[in-house]
Amino acid sequence: REAAVATGDGERAARELAASEARYRALAEHSAVGIWHIDAEGKTVYASPAMRELLEVDGEVIDGTFHRFFSSQSLETMAAEHAKRSGGDASRYEVELVSARGTRRNILVCGAPLLAEDGRLEGMIGSFIDLSDRKRLEEQLRQSQKMEAIGQLAGGVAHDFNNLITVISGYGDTHLQTLASTDPRRKGVEQMLKAARRAAALTQQLLAFSRQQVLTPRATDLNTIVEGLGGMLKRLIGEHIELVIEPHPALGRILADPNQIEQVILNLALNARDAMPSGGRLLIETENVELDEIYTRLQPAVRPGSCVMLSITDSGVGMDAETQGRIFEPFFTTKDVGKGTGLGLATVYGIVKQSGGNIWFTSAPGQGTVFKVYFPRVEISDESTGTAAEEPTATRLGNASETILLVEDEVDVRELIAEMLGNEGYQVLVSGNGREALALLGGNPQRIDLVLTDVVMPLMNGPELSEKLQDIRPGMRVLFMSGYMDKVMVKHGVGDPDFLFLEKPFTSAVLLRKVREALDARSKQ
Repeated sequence: REAAVATGDGERAARELAASEARYRALAEHSAVGIWHIDAEGKTVYASPAMRELLEVDGEVIDGTFHRFFSSQSLETMAAEHAKRSGGDASRYEVELVSARGTRRNILVCGAPLLAEDGRLEGMIGSFIDLSDRKRLEEQLRQSQKMEAIGQLAGGVAHDFNNLITVISGYGDTHLQTLASTDPRRKGVEQMLKAARRAAALTQQLLAFSRQQVLTPRATDLNTIVEGLGGMLKRLIGEHIELVIEPHPALGRILADPNQIEQVILNLALNARDAMPSGGRLLIETENVELDEIYTRLQPAVRPGSCVMLSITDSGVGMDAETQGRIFEPFFTTKDVGKGTGLGLATVYGIVKQSGGNIWFTSAPGQGTVFKVYFPRVEISDESTGTAAEEPTATRLGNASETILLVEDEVDVRELIAEMLGNEGYQVLVSGNGREALALLGGNPQRIDLVLTDVVMPLMNGPELSEKLQDIRPGMRVLFMSGYMDKVMVKHGVGDPDFLFLEKPFTSAVLLRKVREALDARSKQ
């Protein structure tokens, strides 16, 4: 009887052991993590389906050892980690794996030694966790944060430079008007103004990169812009490069500044031209696309939805990994000294981002480059698209007599504008910020015909000042001025017809025209 009981217990234990083994095997077989078992010589005893998928090998058995899937540097890391835990402790570390098909993956290795009763190493068990997607997302996040930081720096530099350029070009223009056409000093002043205009153009590119450029978005047909640039692009890229334009016949509209979209296309085309010094093919395509949740999970900065895509493909030299990591940085260039500012692609990046879009590219040395730009698609009727606003006609610039309250925190800019307005005959009251302006008005706000104010100032910004002025005197006309797009401008609506705006830097003629327009609009109310 005791023998029968023992036999029954043994059979039950065997069944329980078999059931336990089946459960654990099922866990391993269905786990998304690659699970493995190797012997003391490193040969594969077991590899789960997820493990075989990770290694990109076929069949149940993996021939040889895992060593062939790792570089010598990774193997050194693995040996060092295992040596630290020779007493039987589990180890965790990250290395790079190269699959049987050459795919490189970042993996987290979790392994523990299997020891015999006498302490002899019998093998190891563990798992491989694919970190490639996480690493890619982390790198994209780091790149995004880096670009954001560089953008903030570039925007601050551009803001300061705009004020300097305003003063240089303003006084230069004023001085030029005092010189006779035969005066030999005119050439020097004209060269100074020319340099100021070049500096202003560079500043605009910095502002574009930092997404602080003043844009005028409207419903835009991308096909119209691309096809309209065809002739210019052929001249720019040269006869040694074949230009092919393939517009989608039923392309959706985008909400963007057409002039800036032209800049995006031109800059990308010129970049492609420089990548094909011996000739090649430049393909420009447009397409309606739907970005789904799967795509946007891989691109964290992208939102799902309907988009219009601009694709620019060249057959040029391509880019290595180091260049790809820096192409959108301002002042980064692979061209020789004096042959490029390094702002072309930085400008593209800023315009696209400020327009609510995203830009992506693929490239490899010797395989050319593809840039894809995605803009949100907008559903707007043809009647509402409109055309570019016409430049306002010149208004009279005679002797003025109105009183203007000038609010500007930069002393040099304030003095320049006050002089320009005073020379035209205006009565000018000046203050350095919004609080000073309110105090200056005192109890007689009726004497002010127009407020000319900077947007971004300490203590009280321009829009805040405007709101308080409306409480004191409803209908007070305010002309805002700034060198870049600020969030307070976006909040108050730079595209609103009641939002009067003067972009820095400006000439005396532009200032006086804008002021006159604002005053004349007030008189018509």
